[in-house]
Amino acid sequence: MLRFSVLALALLTAACGGREAATPQFIETGNPALLSEWGMMASDGRSLVLSDGVVPYDLNTPLFSDYAHKQRTVWMPEGVSATYRENDVPDFPVGTVITKTFYYPRAGTPDEVRSTLETAPGWRPDGLDLAGIRLVETRILVHRESGWVALPYVWNADQTDAELRRAGEIIRLTATDADGREQDFAYAVPNANQCAGCHAVNNTTRQIQPIGPAPRHINRDYAYAGGTQNQLERLHAAGYLGDWPGAETTPRAANYLDTAAPLDTRARDYLDINCAHCHNPSGPADTSGLHLQHDAPTGPNLGLCKLPIAAGGGTGGRRFGIMPGEPEESILLYRMETNDPGAMMPELGRAIRHEEGIALIRQWISELDADCQARG
Repeated sequence: MLRFSVLALALLTAACGGREAATPQFIETGNPALLSEWGMMASDGRSLVLSDGVVPYDLNTPLFSDYAHKQRTVWMPEGVSATYRENDVPDFPVGTVITKTFYYPRAGTPDEVRSTLETAPGWRPDGLDLAGIRLVETRILVHRESGWVALPYVWNADQTDAELRRAGEIIRLTATDADGREQDFAYAVPNANQCAGCHAVNNTTRQIQPIGPAPRHINRDYAYAGGTQNQLERLHAAGYLGDWPGAETTPRAANYLDTAAPLDTRARDYLDINCAHCHNPSGPADTSGLHLQHDAPTGPNLGLCKLPIAAGGGTGGRRFGIMPGEPEESILLYRMETNDPGAMMPELGRAIRHEEGIALIRQWISELDADCQARG
């Protein structure tokens, strides 16, 4: 079987005007100044198209980033594949390149964007029609012999290419929500150290790794150019994922907005993708004693009736991490609601509140049942 032959045909057929996409490459050393040098995608300012063999994917519940929309992709050189791991991200081989492109629907000028959950106009399975779209940045994670390297690229005003910004960048935007309310905010492109701050999920080794493409997060269907297919099945068929047992036996995280799923499952999966890369027994927030991974045991380590250890002034005057039945008395909810830089959570990646996430966690805490006073 020719690797990617079906995918390549679909992508080239869908490309704007039949324009040929770029050729992906693994760059072992150095940090290319332009995103286009990687060849993962190509833009002429009107249409952004993924290249042959670059496979898009999405998450059941995504990490919140100031309401930015994201197109995620993975690519590997010929002859290598990732090893399936049920409870962790696949063991991606050297040569893997993962991208995440952040963009907004425009609300007016390029600096006026819409901060809603609606599907961005111009979305296509293989890329984006850039009419009505503001491209902001594309982050690359590349697996080199020395380990994973994170590189942030900021898109130019013409939306034809993105330039490397290892020192990060602040982009001033105005967000308009579904009710027409406007809010000025500072979108932060992370610097290299901040990338490591999230992706170094083990605070001892400090080695960075991907977070999102764990099997449970990507076990879902995707509308590819050639038709809808399970994402893990597509990666397996493309030769990117070996020893996969099948969708039915692979864990699946909930969509936090899917009210047909149990409330506890939706809340725990939301906290898992948004918080657990730091809040786990070996993560950067290990001193907090707060463990928010989806399978953490229910109890004080999950925050229930837990007194703060390392919150400093970030408690909002509240006593417990989570006071069951009392969301307005819970530190966890306060830190999601506040925009105070010294108290808000997550510390990186947001400048505005995630109203839908706040509503979910408020409802979850309201329905928890425990007596913190009885525990002292």
